[in-house]
Amino acid sequence: MGFLSLVIVVVAAFLTPIIVNRLNINFLPVVVAEILMGIIIGHSFLNLVERDSVLNILSTLGFIFLMFLSGLEIDFKAFKKDSRSRQGKNKQEKNLPSHLNLALTVFGFIMLISIILAYAFKWLGLVDDVLLMVIIISTISLGVVVPTLKEMNIMRTTIGQFILLVAVLADLVTMLLLTVYGAINGHGGSTIWLTGILIVFTIIFYIIGGLFKRMSFLQKLMDGTTQIGIRAVFALIILLVALAEGVGAEYILGAFLAGVVVSLLNPDEEMVEKLDSFGYGFFIPIFFIMVGVDLNIPSLIKEPSLLLIIPVLILAFIVSKLIPVLFIKRWFDTKTTIASAFLLTSTLSLVIAAAKIAEQLKTISAETSGILILSAVITCVFVPIIFNKMFPIPNEVNRRIEVSLIGKNQLTIPIAQNLTSQLYNISLYYRKDLSDSRKLSDEITMVEIADYEESLLARLGLFERDIMVCATNDDEINRNVALMAKKYGVDRVICRLESSNEDAEIKAQGIEVFSNYLSNKILLKGLIETPNMLNLLSNVETSLYEIQMLNHHYENMQLRNFPFGGDIIFVRIVRNNESIVPHGDTQLRYKDRLIVTGSKEYVDELKQELEFYY
Repeated sequence: MGFLSLVIVVVAAFLTPIIVNRLNINFLPVVVAEILMGIIIGHSFLNLVERDSVLNILSTLGFIFLMFLSGLEIDFKAFKKDSRSRQGKNKQEKNLPSHLNLALTVFGFIMLISIILAYAFKWLGLVDDVLLMVIIISTISLGVVVPTLKEMNIMRTTIGQFILLVAVLADLVTMLLLTVYGAINGHGGSTIWLTGILIVFTIIFYIIGGLFKRMSFLQKLMDGTTQIGIRAVFALIILLVALAEGVGAEYILGAFLAGVVVSLLNPDEEMVEKLDSFGYGFFIPIFFIMVGVDLNIPSLIKEPSLLLIIPVLILAFIVSKLIPVLFIKRWFDTKTTIASAFLLTSTLSLVIAAAKIAEQLKTISAETSGILILSAVITCVFVPIIFNKMFPIPNEVNRRIEVSLIGKNQLTIPIAQNLTSQLYNISLYYRKDLSDSRKLSDEITMVEIADYEESLLARLGLFERDIMVCATNDDEINRNVALMAKKYGVDRVICRLESSNEDAEIKAQGIEVFSNYLSNKILLKGLIETPNMLNLLSNVETSLYEIQMLNHHYENMQLRNFPFGGDIIFVRIVRNNESIVPHGDTQLRYKDRLIVTGSKEYVDELKQELEFYY
C-alpha cells in the first residue's frame, strides 16, 4: 500500500495543474488546488492514500523547501523606495508618505487588532491558545500576494510596494513569533536564548556566501555543469535546518533563514528559477497534497462547535486587515483600499506551519488544526477573485506622458508639433513679452505667463509633469526653472545650457543637459563616421526607440510567440548592461530595455503595452 500511495500522490501532483488549466480555473492558486486534490484522494473522500515513511520524508522536505522559498521571496529592496522614474504614473503618488512608514503603521495596527481578536477567541471558548491565534490571524501569505501583484502589473506602484512590504513584515514577524511559540511550548524558555546561536551562524553563513560569490575559480565552476551554486544552497539549507534542530528551535526556522540568506546575496534569475523548479516542481506539491490527505472533513463535520471556528476565523482575517488598511484611504480611493485589504487577508503557508507545529506540541487537537488549515484554504480561494474584481485598473490606452516645454522658439515649436501623438500630452509655457506669434496645433496647451516665478509655475501645475524641458534662449532662466522642478520632484528634467562650463549643481541634481554646440558636435561626428545617420535619425520609419519591458504578462515569453502585431522590428535587447541580438527563441525578461524600430504609431502602442501600468 505504501508504494501505491506514493504513486497516487505523485500522479495527483502531476495532474493537478493540468486539470486547473484545462478547466480554466485561473482564479484558484495551484497550491490550493493541490490541497483540494489531497482532500479528494485522502481520508475525507476516496481514502486512497496512507501516510508512510517515504511520504513522510518527502512531505517534510516539501515543508522545508516551502519555508526556504518563503524566505527567498522576501525582497529586501522593498524596504527601500523604488526611486526609478516610471512614466504615466498616478499624480497622487507624489503626496504619499514614505511607503515604509505607511507599511509599519498599518502592520502595527494589524498586530494590535490580531491580539484583541485572539483574546476574543479565548473569551468565546473557540481556541484557548492566544499566542497561536495572534500568529494565525496576523500572518499574510507572500505566496499568494507576490504572484497576484505580478499578474496585475502593480508591483512597482506605490500601492503595490505598500502591499508587498506589509506582507514581508507579516512574514518576518509571524515567523519570529512562531519560533518563540515553539520554544515556549516545546522545550522551555531557554530555547529562545539558544536560538540566538542560530542567528549568529546565519550571519556567518551570509558573510561566507558573500566571499563565495567573489571567488573567480568558483565562478568558473558555476558556469559549468557542476551546479556549484545549487549545491551550496542545499548545503546551507541542511546546515541551518540541522542547527535549528540542534538548538531546539523549529526546523522550518532554519529553512526560512536559509532562504533569507540567499535572498540577501542577490542570486541571479537562473538560479532562482532552478530552485523554484526543485521546490514547486516536486517537493512542495507533495507537501500540500499530504496536507489535504490528512484533513478528515467528515470527522470535522461531527463537531459543530469546531465548524463555528471557520466563519469566525475568516471574519477575523478580514477585520484584522480591513480596519488597519482603511488608514490609507486618505490617499487612495475606496475600491483600491478595500481590494488591498482583501489581498492582505490571504493566508496559507504559515497558518499550515503554525497549525502543524501546535498539533505536534499537543497544544491543540488534530481536529482544531484541520479547521485552521481549512479556513486558510477557503481564504486563498476567494481573496484573489475579490482583489481582481475590485482593484481599479485604468485603461492604459488613455494614459499619456505629460511633457512641458519652457520657452517658445525655433527649437521648442517644432519639437512640440512633432511629439504630438496618442502617447504625449504637450504643454508650452512662454513669457508675454515674446514676439513669436505663431499658432500651434490645438492639441498643444499654450500657457502665456508674466514671468517664470516659482509660485506661479507651481500654481499652474508645471511641476506635476512627467518630463520637463527648459529650452528658453536664456541659460539663467533654464537653470533656475530646472532646479525648481527638481525641488518639486519632477522625474525627468532636461535643461538647455549653451555655456561651455560644467554646472556641478545641475549635474548633482540629475538634470539632463543639452546645447546647440553639443548637439552639432555629435551630429557632425556621426555624419563623418556614418554618412546615412542623418537619414536614420530624421526618418520616422527608420528611427530607433527604447522601450522598457515592465509588463509581467510577457515575462519569459519567446519573441516568436509575442502576440503584438504591427510594423515593429526588435533590433537589440539590453539586459544587465549586456547587449543581446534578438532571435525567435529569445525570451523577454522583466526590466529588459528593448531597442526597436518601426512605424511611430505601432511603437507608441508597444510602449503603452509594455511600459505603462498602474
